[in-house]
Amino acid sequence: MGTGHYFWAIFYFTSLCSASLANNAKINFREKEKKVLDQILGAGKYDARIRPSGINGTDGPAVVRVNIFVRSISKIDDVTMEYSVQLTFREQWTDERLKFDDIQGRLKYLTLTEANRVWMPDLFFSNEKEGHFHNIIMPNVYIRIFPNGSVLYSIRISLTLACPMNLKLYPLDRQICSLRMASYGWTTNDLVFLWKEGDPVQVVKNLHLPRFTLEKFLTDYCNSKTNTGEYSCLKVDLLFKREFSYYLIQIYIPCCMLVIVSWVSFWLDQGAVPARVSLGVTTLLTMATQTSGINASLPPVSYTKAIDVWTGVCLTFVFGALLEFALVNYASRSGLNKANMHKENMKKKRRDLEQASLDAASDLLDTDSNATFAMKPLVRHPGDPMALEKLRQCEVHMQPPKRPSCCKTWLSKFPTRSKRIDVISRITFPLVFALFNLVYWSTYLFREEDDE
Repeated sequence: MGTGHYFWAIFYFTSLCSASLANNAKINFREKEKKVLDQILGAGKYDARIRPSGINGTDGPAVVRVNIFVRSISKIDDVTMEYSVQLTFREQWTDERLKFDDIQGRLKYLTLTEANRVWMPDLFFSNEKEGHFHNIIMPNVYIRIFPNGSVLYSIRISLTLACPMNLKLYPLDRQICSLRMASYGWTTNDLVFLWKEGDPVQVVKNLHLPRFTLEKFLTDYCNSKTNTGEYSCLKVDLLFKREFSYYLIQIYIPCCMLVIVSWVSFWLDQGAVPARVSLGVTTLLTMATQTSGINASLPPVSYTKAIDVWTGVCLTFVFGALLEFALVNYASRSGLNKANMHKENMKKKRRDLEQASLDAASDLLDTDSNATFAMKPLVRHPGDPMALEKLRQCEVHMQPPKRPSCCKTWLSKFPTRSKRIDVISRITFPLVFALFNLVYWSTYLFREEDDE
């Protein structure tokens, strides 16, 4: 029994010593991190004002590799020609002054939250209008220092960037918005930016834009030369395609409906002046209001947009329907005046004929009753020239008349000229509008494919 108690006492004491040594080892490991930071970043040991050496410690330019992760794109504004994006921006470079012992692989990297402790590239966004960092709950930034001296800098930022747009095909257009990053003070002799190899730009999977679709993105270099030297520059082009369904429902279909409603006046009676005038003026004002609303959401540009062609032609058709009624009204009043004049002329001719008949009868009654009348023979002599001429005229008049065309036959069913104008407008306006649609969609859809 005594031996067994002695054995358990030794085992318990050994366990306590092992746990104490393990705790001491952990505490010493954290203290080791502090010692490493003090060793590489201590006063008089590291100067953040001096840039790192080039590749393999040479005197060449420091190489900084960049990659970005697009978290969201909140808006693309056509009026101000800008877009807002939130992204995680990362830079990675090697600074041999920051090498340290990784304690046999235990210390993978050191983490800092103060960017001013180490040298930082002087990168800026050249097409930026506004921007800010995120500080909730803590500043969204970190710096990782790896044992081989590699430094990774990551920060979350929101930017509003300029995006010059070409709106000639609006709303059947595609827009390219760029994100440009360049060095502000270090020339290419001291600092070079490169895209990270293998997927330098990442985009969140569920990216959603209300009126655009991100089709693709391309990375490129855009080094710039100025009077002070050549500066390294990176850019990524984001290709956006405008969603046409919104504009089809909000603009194109309502405009078509207004044009068709303006044609209703062709089917109203030409005497219904208040109804036809009210319909024409109402559709014209509605179309003008629609056009003004469309232009209010776009910048004033010097060229003609695709939507301008559409609204301009629709407005012309509505205005043409109103002018058509003015022509019908004029033709109706002109035809009425001519009919009244024709009636007056017919009455005058009838009175003249009646007066001539009365005068002839009076002359016959006044002649002598003994007067003899010479009777002309009823039989035609073969050589009589007067008879031959009359026979020839009679044959000419007895020739069959020419058959009129189908259009004239159909139009002859409508007695007045004003009615004929209405009937012709019922056919001409829809046909011309259909032809315009064919030309419009063929032209702009093919131009969109060419641009693509």
